[in-house]
Amino acid sequence: MKKLLLICLLAAMSAAAQTPYKMAVVGLVHAHVWGHLSDMLKGKDVTLVGVAEPNLELQAEARKAGVPDALIFTDYKKMLEATNPDLIWSFVENNRHLEIVEFAAPRKINVIFEKPLASTYKDALRIEAIAKKAGIRVMCNYQMAWWPANYTAKKVADSGILGQVYRLHGIVGHGGPGNQGVRNSAFFSWLTDPVQNGAGALMDFGCYDALWSLWYLGRPESVYAHVNHLRHTVFPKVEDNADLMLTYKNAIGIFEGSWDLPRSYQDLEVFGLKGSVYMKNRSVERQEGREKKTVEITPLAPDDAEPIAYMTSRMRQNKPIEGMTSLEMNVQVVEIIEAARESVRTGKPVALPSKRD
Repeated sequence: MKKLLLICLLAAMSAAAQTPYKMAVVGLVHAHVWGHLSDMLKGKDVTLVGVAEPNLELQAEARKAGVPDALIFTDYKKMLEATNPDLIWSFVENNRHLEIVEFAAPRKINVIFEKPLASTYKDALRIEAIAKKAGIRVMCNYQMAWWPANYTAKKVADSGILGQVYRLHGIVGHGGPGNQGVRNSAFFSWLTDPVQNGAGALMDFGCYDALWSLWYLGRPESVYAHVNHLRHTVFPKVEDNADLMLTYKNAIGIFEGSWDLPRSYQDLEVFGLKGSVYMKNRSVERQEGREKKTVEITPLAPDDAEPIAYMTSRMRQNKPIEGMTSLEMNVQVVEIIEAARESVRTGKPVALPSKRD
């Protein structure tokens, strides 16, 4: 009898582990959503139960992407009340992230945001406090967080083979956001707004740079930033190029984030006293003196290879979100960007307090 009960219990636990979580999408104004909808609709780790967006043209785009009409809502609050999802993926303007957490947290709904975590440091701190009090997971999604090359390069640096890591140089960007078509124009309208986005290229791509610096070197002692406004007619409200210098006691991070590049970049070079490692999306190269060696890239485990699988695996195992997409690290990312904005305003480096506020 006991054996039978144990078998039934194990079977029930196995079935629960395989049951997809209910997932809802809040907002369609962030263009990254169109690259993720198909995975949500496949229903492997999640079952899509609703998509909320007041813009009727974007609703039509969701239907074209395969979302059934019955799952489309205009009001996200009504959708969440009606569908009671386990998690939501929010694709709204950066300055609305706090609003989403304030509504989701009391209902024990876990949240994924597209980077950055918030448009201001004050909002980031509030999101962190609310999430911790409610006991929900908040994950901040970055494209590079799912690149095996990123982790292979970090493993090389952590191994000590480069010697003491003292310098990072990162460049992130492309030719700038476009505004053609329904999807792009909705994205462009808030991405180029200093309030809704939090800045221009400084926020859009500077957050990648800040994240790299935190991941490799920890919290910097000071932040210095310089921005350019090269294309006033295209981006009248915000800067389109940003340079950051993050200083440490024995190291420095020098970064570029730009909407003015001739092609796409998400490249990082890590320098040690004995050598360097250069990371792109699909390649890692180590150099000692003049000798260059290609580093074999180690694939990521399935649960670590894409955002939905990672979030749902953390939920099933009752584990926190860790590493590059974690809440704590992304609060610090916004702290750095806010210091960078202040540096741009004053023209001077901004010292960070020894501990987070």
